[in-house]
Amino acid sequence: MSRVLVTGGSGFIGCHCIVKLLAGGYQVRATLRSLGREAEVRAMLETAAVDPAGRLSFSAADLEHDAGWAEAAEGCEYVLHVASPFPAGRPSREDELIVPAREGTLRVLRAARGAGVKRVVLTSSFAAIGYGHPVRTAPFDERDWTRPSDGVSAYAKSKTLAERAAWDFVAEEGAALELSVVNPVAVFGPVLGPDYSTSIQLVKRMLEGAMPGNPKLYFGVVDVRDVADLHVLAMTHAAANGERFLATAGEFMSLQDIAKVLKSRMGGAAGRVKTQQLPNWVLRAAAWFNPLVREILPELGKKKSGSSAKAKRLLGWQPRSNEEAIVATGKSLVNLGLLGFPRR
Repeated sequence: MSRVLVTGGSGFIGCHCIVKLLAGGYQVRATLRSLGREAEVRAMLETAAVDPAGRLSFSAADLEHDAGWAEAAEGCEYVLHVASPFPAGRPSREDELIVPAREGTLRVLRAARGAGVKRVVLTSSFAAIGYGHPVRTAPFDERDWTRPSDGVSAYAKSKTLAERAAWDFVAEEGAALELSVVNPVAVFGPVLGPDYSTSIQLVKRMLEGAMPGNPKLYFGVVDVRDVADLHVLAMTHAAANGERFLATAGEFMSLQDIAKVLKSRMGGAAGRVKTQQLPNWVLRAAAWFNPLVREILPELGKKKSGSSAKAKRLLGWQPRSNEEAIVATGKSLVNLGLLGFPRR
């Protein structure tokens, strides 16, 4: 089978992509910033009950440096470029996110072109689609682009500018290199280890009782297993070349909706989950003292929706339901003992 390079192999989406590829019989090479994390990735694969059977190797490469990328891409037919900086907190300067995301993407594309890779699948985000727009009722889709204006987070700007740079590179300098892009909404689903996304941290805080209530925030939900599936479809399907695919499972949900799903489906494990909604004035007051809260203020109360009709129509993609993705998240956090209190 073909060899596929997965960048950011230790990350939540990256590791699930490795699981999907190995299950499909592919040879996989994964990049890590430090090869010291190889054992951690192999442990996550063991949690997923996947045996690499000698078909998995690792390369050291960092988005902020040129070294290692040519060697990582050598001999690969496809690249899934999943790695991207995602802040644990608010960066002091926007360029701390924007520059590594954009320049890192260009490093991967140059290496792929130089190695004769057939197609790169870039993991972008709904953050590159649905922000900086006036309030609207029409669903967002792949024709929409985030407008990186005032009030748009550094993360959304970084994903938008990195994806724009990727399309420009392939159009102007890509030669025979093909590009497809996956734009997931908030990614939930089963955790394989302690490295997981900010979306998972949200569910973790709910289950631990660390959320006093739920701000009026709305976003889409998608299961990480379906995101990995869409990456492989975008990698192999002829119709995916030159296309973006918005990955969302269904109707967008509020934080209160997510809390209610956990409460109704997880029994005693969700005993600490708070289902009440926080008034906007509480968040505005907290924003005076907390810059992270201040960053979400522009999105309070903005109901959004998005359509995955294109991925379903062109690629036959069929995602799990919102509820299944959320419950799988909670159960995996409980089963792996990753919550901040003993398992009951």
